[in-house]
Amino acid sequence: MIAHLSGEVLSVRDQRIVVDVGGVGYEVFAPAPTCLGHGPGAKLALHVRTLVREDAIQLFGFETAEEKELFVLVTGVTGMGPKLGLALLSELPPGELARAIGREDLTRLTRVSGIGKKTAERLCLELKDKVLGLTAGLGAAPAPRAAEAGAAPADPLEDAVSALVNLGYPRARADTAVRQAALDSPDATLEELVRRGLAGLGRNP
Repeated sequence: MIAHLSGEVLSVRDQRIVVDVGGVGYEVFAPAPTCLGHGPGAKLALHVRTLVREDAIQLFGFETAEEKELFVLVTGVTGMGPKLGLALLSELPPGELARAIGREDLTRLTRVSGIGKKTAERLCLELKDKVLGLTAGLGAAPAPRAAEAGAAPADPLEDAVSALVNLGYPRARADTAVRQAALDSPDATLEELVRRGLAGLGRNP
C-alpha cells in the first residue's frame, strides 16, 4: 500500500493532483485547499490513504497525518464514502471539522454539500469520542496561503473564481457560484468563498 508520496506537482484538476515521483506520475485525490495551494512545478509531500476496489486503486492525499486520520475516521462511518470525506475536508478545515463533530454541531456539518441531518448525526454519534484527541493537535484553521505569502488579494471574488477555474470548472459557472457565496456571506474570506463556491457547484452539477 502507498502511504506517502513526495515529489513535484505535474497538474491539478477537479480535486486531483498528479505528483511526479521519480519519473512516475501518481494521480491523487485531495481536498480543495490542497489543490488550490499547489500548482504545477510545486514540491509536495502527501500522507496517502490507498483504497483498493475491484475495478480501481485510488489514492487520497493529505498534507498532515492528522488530516489523513480524520479522513479515515470519517469514511469509516456508515454511509460515508471517500467523496463525502473529501467534501467535508474541502469545506471545513480539519480542526473545525473535528470540533464540529465533537460538539455535535449539526448545523455546521449539514452546510457541507451532500451531508444531510441523518448523516451528520451518525458522524457525531460514531466519532464524537474518537475526535477528542485530534482537536488539540489540529488547533486553529490555517490562514489562507495568499495571506501567508504577504499578498492580500485585490479582488477576492475574482481570485476565488480563478481558483475554481484552475480546478477545471467553467468560468461562467464558477463566477455564478462565487457571487452567490458572496451574497450569502458578505464577510467571507477568500478561502471561504472558494469553499462555498465549491459547495454551490456540487449542488448544481
